[in-house]
Amino acid sequence: MYKSNEEFGYPEFNANGGMPLTNTTGLYPNMLMNITVHQIEAGKSMRLGFADEEMAVLLIEGEVVFEDFGTAARASCINDPAYCLHVSKGVTVNVRADKASEILVQSTKNDREFPAVFYTPENTRRDTFGQGQFGGKAQRTVSTFFDIANAPYSNMVCGEILVPQGGWSSYPPHEHPHPEVYYYRFGHPCGFGACFLDDAAYKIRDRSFAAVPGGKYHPQVNAPGYAMMYVWMIRHFDGYPWNERNFQPEHQWLLEG
Repeated sequence: MYKSNEEFGYPEFNANGGMPLTNTTGLYPNMLMNITVHQIEAGKSMRLGFADEEMAVLLIEGEVVFEDFGTAARASCINDPAYCLHVSKGVTVNVRADKASEILVQSTKNDREFPAVFYTPENTRRDTFGQGQFGGKAQRTVSTFFDIANAPYSNMVCGEILVPQGGWSSYPPHEHPHPEVYYYRFGHPCGFGACFLDDAAYKIRDRSFAAVPGGKYHPQVNAPGYAMMYVWMIRHFDGYPWNERNFQPEHQWLLEG
């Protein structure tokens, strides 16, 4: 069963182990990206690829082999760093699960072709923000696999954010005109929090997601005791890539001094 409202979703895996989040011709088409989470049983394989779309395949948890590209192992998305394979249109990727695994597939149209890049803990940019601010309540670690800085040929941005228990992210509140999708995981299945889209608040829980339209402020918080990781994905506009955040004016003073 698929439960959703205008901007937030609480999906479930189907019988084939797939859990669609957004689709350019169906669910949340204004996100301009196709995003699906897949569970793969140990010993099983999936072939992934699109004739006219670039694709990112991110290991959320488990142990997989990206045939012809490399291996990836991640026991916990909270405690262990991620692996992400980024390929251009027309490239087929065979993913074999050596252990039960969860992967996320993000894709969008892109006429450009580019060499495949396999992002590992050794070549992924990691930044910690919010240190020393707000009593440490907005500290978070951002892993950016690719954006306009290191992949100007891409139409997408893909990364992860790790928020310690009882913390805030996307804070102070900011917006940008580009659509953004968040996929949430917690260190415990009972973990929860809240995502704010302008004046509306939605409950975050394990494997929920947010479809954030351009122009809406979107801070979020997780409950004490429950560390949170979420994948963040942005679609560039043609000729206007995402590279900025516009902070909510009434909270701008928090960044001064």
